[in-house]
Amino acid sequence: MFFLSKINRFCLYPPCQISQACAMSLKARALLLFAAFGGAALAQPIETIVVTASPPDPVGARAFSAVTLDTRALAAAPQLDVALSQVPGLSLFRRNSSLSANPTTQGVSLRAIAPSGAGRALVTLDGVPQNDPFGGWVIWSALPPEDIAEAEVVRGAGAGPYGAGALTGVIGLKEKREGFEIAASGGALGLRRIAASGGIDIGKLALFASAVKSASDGWVPIAPADRGAADSKLTLDSGSVSLRAEWEPQSGTLISARASVYREARHSGLADTASRTDGVIASFTAAHPISGDDLGWRAQFWLHTSDFAQTSATISLDRATATPSNEQYATPATGWGANAALRGQAFLDWEIGADFRAARGNAKEHAAYSAGAFTLNRVSGGDTLTGGLYLEGARHKDEWLITLGLRADAWQSSNGHVLQTDIASTAVTRTDWEAKTGVLPTARLGIRRDFGGFYLRAAAYEGFRAPSLNELYRPFRLGNNLTQANPALSPETLYGAEIGAGGAFDAFSFDVTLFWNRLHRAITNVTVGQGPVIVPGAGMVPPGGLLIQRRNAGDINAPGIEGNLTYTADPVRLRFGFAFLDQRVHGGSEAPQITGKRPVQAPRLTLTSGLDLPLTRDLTLGATLRYETKRYADDANTLVLGSALNLGARLDYAFSESFGVFVSADNLLNARIATTQSADGLNSYDAPRTISVGLTFRG
Repeated sequence: MFFLSKINRFCLYPPCQISQACAMSLKARALLLFAAFGGAALAQPIETIVVTASPPDPVGARAFSAVTLDTRALAAAPQLDVALSQVPGLSLFRRNSSLSANPTTQGVSLRAIAPSGAGRALVTLDGVPQNDPFGGWVIWSALPPEDIAEAEVVRGAGAGPYGAGALTGVIGLKEKREGFEIAASGGALGLRRIAASGGIDIGKLALFASAVKSASDGWVPIAPADRGAADSKLTLDSGSVSLRAEWEPQSGTLISARASVYREARHSGLADTASRTDGVIASFTAAHPISGDDLGWRAQFWLHTSDFAQTSATISLDRATATPSNEQYATPATGWGANAALRGQAFLDWEIGADFRAARGNAKEHAAYSAGAFTLNRVSGGDTLTGGLYLEGARHKDEWLITLGLRADAWQSSNGHVLQTDIASTAVTRTDWEAKTGVLPTARLGIRRDFGGFYLRAAAYEGFRAPSLNELYRPFRLGNNLTQANPALSPETLYGAEIGAGGAFDAFSFDVTLFWNRLHRAITNVTVGQGPVIVPGAGMVPPGGLLIQRRNAGDINAPGIEGNLTYTADPVRLRFGFAFLDQRVHGGSEAPQITGKRPVQAPRLTLTSGLDLPLTRDLTLGATLRYETKRYADDANTLVLGSALNLGARLDYAFSESFGVFVSADNLLNARIATTQSADGLNSYDAPRTISVGLTFRG
């Protein structure tokens, strides 16, 4: 790359005062925005600047809980969300991966506090939010692993530079800057996938592009003994293209622009049900590090447009017939935002910044199916806005690190409306919802003490997530269940405290964290009735179905412990991780019936492990394992999803440094992994054993 012609790196701090925070994060991060190491070890130091579009670590990052997955770990799966599931407690709303999950359930959460389809973790790519502007979920097919150099998972509320949405943490992705790769594979379930990525330097201009196309003929998620004529396969057809251009007009100053396009189509597992989503994400970044007495600065602007459509159906008790229940034919939404920051160093390392995010969207759908036709057209939507200011400082003194971050955000939901048109009579009914506004201060505090190869740390924090447009204004159906929107929703807030320890000795490294989190006024799907029942403006909930409404339902208390142990003796690497929580809901006056229950889709215990083992000079074995205890598919804890064990394995054979072939298997034990359960006790299952073969070429 153009910026690799020089060999010394530096961050926003002066090279002569590089803190342990920078030194340690360089070991963990291959692509820091402004990373540095001194040239003292060289006989004749050469000053050089490396700048990328990725934001730098927060000034006191080492005081908080974080896990970093490098390129090697991310290459373990063709879907990024599957690779990230090596982190205990990280999951989508259900156990489905993005290979089969409906887009509206692809939101990601950390620590299994209370998974949500909207997602309670913020996902960024080089600082740009990837969460959908309408629903908060993430379209993972738009983020192929071939694009990603590193993923840093920060657990705990992300006050400070991360901003709104980082409720249970942040997944910060860093895009690759160099190299060339082509991968193609095919296998069981009609899987087929081809991906290509690569970069080129033209003087001071660096280009990086990628393209991915993948498809699956799928599987029927209902067990053979329970299937009916209306059951069909979950399928996928997706693709994405991205292009990034970076220019360094002068040493250390970076101008970066990136654009990506994605599209996916799915069949939803019932006759005549399907979904489609597409979008465009564009961003512009300018950055410059500290140089001498000059402050470091960074500014970023981004735009995200998306659309979503799906058809839903209710199914008869004998599963012989499916009846259309809803046709969401378009959901156009636009999100846009900006962030800016200044960094400096005096008595302490500090950063001050501001950011805002806005979204506007409408769900357009046909509803109230009767006598062979939809009778109602509905348009529902509105606007949301969050914007904040923050200040963070960190003081490094010998082996001590103390950091404090303060933040204040204004939030607003406005222009909420529901416009319903009777298709037969063309009569129109319009409901407008009052705007809701507020200001939320948040903060985080951390302290760390190093003892050679061992450290102790403690942290306290709070953060918030404002409700999405989807949660505020759009009702939806899943099978026979109907979930109602709630324009009266307000932000949910997480408070937390934790203590941790970690270190490294010989080839081993470890970390363990004891934490307590409370999710206040959690946005929760609360069961308010059972079918059969007719809901005005929405249609009928049939027998065996549930009537659900989104509510700010009290608090969720989640004390727990998590940890990781890694053995590294290159090229051998062995990883273990665990997370154990005791999550309990206090439903308050909104939902007293769920007090004492566990959150929906939240396992108490998660265990993960991974292995990279060379068998010969050219043959390498990789394996991953994830186990979790039972989940509940409903808020009353009556629908039980049993424990789940998923073993994956991959054999890579290298013919040369550039060319290789592989065989991979997911769910190698062919376990029946239950993902959800209907009110009458019928389970849906994730993919059976899936074996694929492929080839790779790297340059």
